[in-house]
Amino acid sequence: MKVHRELAGSLPEFHKAVITIGTFDGVHLGHRQILAQLKEEAAIIGGETIIITFHPHPRKIVSSVPGDIKLLNTLNEKIILLDAAGIDHLVVVPFDHVFASQTAEQYVKDFLYKYFKPHTVIIGYDHRFGKGREGNYQSMEQFGRSMGFEVKEISQQLLNEIVISSTKIRHSLIENDVATANQFLGYPYFFEGIVIEGNKLGRTIGYPTANLHIASEEKLVPGNGVYAVKVVNRESSIVNLSGMMNIGVRPTVDGKKRVIEVNIFDFDDDLYGQTLQVHVHHYLRGEIKFTGLDELKQQLQKDKLATIAVL
Repeated sequence: MKVHRELAGSLPEFHKAVITIGTFDGVHLGHRQILAQLKEEAAIIGGETIIITFHPHPRKIVSSVPGDIKLLNTLNEKIILLDAAGIDHLVVVPFDHVFASQTAEQYVKDFLYKYFKPHTVIIGYDHRFGKGREGNYQSMEQFGRSMGFEVKEISQQLLNEIVISSTKIRHSLIENDVATANQFLGYPYFFEGIVIEGNKLGRTIGYPTANLHIASEEKLVPGNGVYAVKVVNRESSIVNLSGMMNIGVRPTVDGKKRVIEVNIFDFDDDLYGQTLQVHVHHYLRGEIKFTGLDELKQQLQKDKLATIAVL
């Protein structure tokens, strides 16, 4: 998949572009049905599949409460998932107030048609575009007739499924229901974090951990607790290694700052400054305040055995 991050002067001349537009946050099973429709339409006419998405998220620009946004994917994670889905092109459009201020006609004429010359545009029946959300499916059909492209509909049933799925995934992750979240995603939920220095307490009890910093404030972090995970690091020898992760305030130690720490089994190399990709497979238990480090160590041994069993 080719990723394009600028419009002027950088986009190729697409061949029979079959386009859909959206955030595709999570690229979950509902989204996969749209991707299948996109690929099927392109295959019929021998065209290219193109997804147009926006960064930052449009709600961050136009919402009166932008800080409330929590996303299932960072942009890089979305790129990984769409690439794996077999899409030809992903165009990441910089979204700002100037772009948002375009009328519906300007949006179609000066953006969609100018840069993409679409053969087919696939959008939802409730798709809105242009300043004040003035454009809709019917007006896109009218523009298509005048400019020479087809418009095809994503069904109301599928769009409702996508909304329900996205809501369930977010709620499930916050409530520790990893099984439900992963079922709707179609893959284990994952995130990336940079390894930072911690207090090195884990080393003293035989369970060294990599403390992670997630750079994106918008990335949804699962609820506090202990999880069975798989870890990947393309900068080192870590390829799908098993481990256990704790998210929380560590009440036995200090109980103040929320941290994310991962104990990778049978691995003790220096990872400071490197990026780990953590795939969350199972929820094991909630946070517990122990009487001391000995009791904590005993529980960690139980957690390790439980992780090995479920993975």
